[in-house]
Amino acid sequence: MKLGLQLGYWGAGPPQNAAELVAAAEEFGFDAVFAAEAWGSDAFTPLAWWGSGTSRVRLGTSVVQMSARTPAACAMHALTLDHLSGGRFVLGLGVSGPQVVEGWYGRPFAKPLARTREYVSILRQVMAREAPVRNDGPHYPLPYQGPGALGLGKPLKPITHPLRADLPIWLGAEGPKNVALTSEIADGWLAIYYAPRLAGMYDEWLDEGFAKSRQKDSPRSRANFEVAATCQVVVTDDPAAVRAMLKPFVALYIGGMGAPGMNFHAEVFTRMGYGEVVQDVGRLFQAGRKDEAAQVVPDELVAEISIVGNAEHVREEVRRWEKAGVTTLLVGCRDVASIKALSEACQ
Repeated sequence: MKLGLQLGYWGAGPPQNAAELVAAAEEFGFDAVFAAEAWGSDAFTPLAWWGSGTSRVRLGTSVVQMSARTPAACAMHALTLDHLSGGRFVLGLGVSGPQVVEGWYGRPFAKPLARTREYVSILRQVMAREAPVRNDGPHYPLPYQGPGALGLGKPLKPITHPLRADLPIWLGAEGPKNVALTSEIADGWLAIYYAPRLAGMYDEWLDEGFAKSRQKDSPRSRANFEVAATCQVVVTDDPAAVRAMLKPFVALYIGGMGAPGMNFHAEVFTRMGYGEVVQDVGRLFQAGRKDEAAQVVPDELVAEISIVGNAEHVREEVRRWEKAGVTTLLVGCRDVASIKALSEACQ
C-alpha cells in the first residue's frame, strides 16, 4: 500500500508547517504529496512551492476543479509542473458541484460527464503533441467559433514539449457513471469516503469502464490503474476520541458541501446504507445546528471510512483496504510524529 500526504486546501491562511510535513513525507517513504482547492487557495502553487524541496515523492492535485481553467490552461500547468519536478506530477481532476461551479466560477454545471470526456481528450492531445489541438465538442470547442468570435482562431500545439505524453490523469468521482467514466478514460480514481465493504459494487462500476476502454486505442485494466482513497489513518490508543474529532468534518460534507437535493457526498453515504443519517445530518446542518449534526454521525459510519487505532489495528486495516482494491491511501497528517508513526505502522 502506498501513502500520499493530503495537504488539502487552505482555510483563512496557509498552514504554518506544510513545508515540514512535505519534507517528512519524503523522508519517511510516502509515495506522494497532494494539494486540493475549493474557492480559496489553488492546488498547483503549493505543490510548486513546497514540492521544490523534494526529489522523490510524486506531486499531485486532488483535485483541481475543471471549471476553474480551460483544458488548455490546465494542460499548461500540468506540463510545467511535470518538467519542474522531473516527471513526478499527477494531474487529479474533478467537476466539483453546482454551487461552486455556477456560484464561484460563473460556468454552467450541466452535463458533467460529457464535459469531463472532452476535457480529458484535450489534455491528452496537448500532452501527446502530435498535431495542433482541435475539439469539435460543444463544451470546449477549439478553435472557438461561437458568439463573439472573430473567426481567426488557429489550432496550436504547445510551444513547450511535454516531458511525458502519458502524464497520469486521475479523476475524482463518486457516482456509478462517473466512476465508470474514470476507468474508461483516466489512469486512476481519486475516491472519497471509500468503504471496503462496498468493494464489489465499486468493482462493477470500474469493470464497466474498463470494458468500454478495450473498444478503443488505449485499453485500461486493473494492472495499469490506480485507486487512491482519501482516508484518515491515525495511530492512537484512544480511537474513540479521534472518531469524535472526525465527526464534524463528516457532517460538514454531508450537510454543507453541496446543494440540498444535489449533494454528491451525501449520496455516497446514502449508497452505503446511511440514508436516515444523511437526512438527519442535512436537516440539522442546514438549520445551523452543526454541533448536533456532528453528534448524529454514528461511530460505525466513521469506522467504515477511516482507519483509527493502535499500530497493529492500523496494519490489519491497511491490508484489508488493499485487498479491497485500494492502491494508495491519501492521509491528512498535522505533524511529523503522525507521519512517522503512520509510515512505521504501514511497513
